[in-house]
Amino acid sequence: MEPGSEGPFKRLAREVAKFGAVGVVGTVVNFAVSNLLWHLTSLQAVRANVIATIVAIGCNYVGFRYFTYRDRDKSARTKELSLFLAFSLVGLVIENGILFAAIYGFGWDSSLQRNVFKVLGIGIATLFRFWSYRSWVFKALPMEDEEAGEPKAFPAPQSEPLPRPKQHVS
Repeated sequence: MEPGSEGPFKRLAREVAKFGAVGVVGTVVNFAVSNLLWHLTSLQAVRANVIATIVAIGCNYVGFRYFTYRDRDKSARTKELSLFLAFSLVGLVIENGILFAAIYGFGWDSSLQRNVFKVLGIGIATLFRFWSYRSWVFKALPMEDEEAGEPKAFPAPQSEPLPRPKQHVS
């Protein structure tokens, strides 16, 4: 089977799985750094969480560029990185805004409460990040329609199997 010959849902499922794998690593990094900073420093909770989120964003960029979206357009790395950082900043605001509201709006500041609202913030921010990264940052390269010379999103399914090469018997 040729790469790209599976259906669009299978490709999306594979993309979601790879995005999720990178996301799990980034989440582990995010939780580890934030909890270390919360317990070992006197930084305010949201400031420590912002630092943790920034560290996780760096890890995620490497994972997305070289694992999840390694087959995507690499021609404009500066633009890609700028967009990635811009959308990551929005995700950072979503994640830390929820934590900020929980701590300073409702007074929920125990270690367990911080982590619960961190999970909620990461979850909502992840939905935004997935949509924005795949739509704007790591764009798919269009495939060329050989007959019309026009780009298309997905290859047309083959109705007939490819011919087998002739074998020479000596």
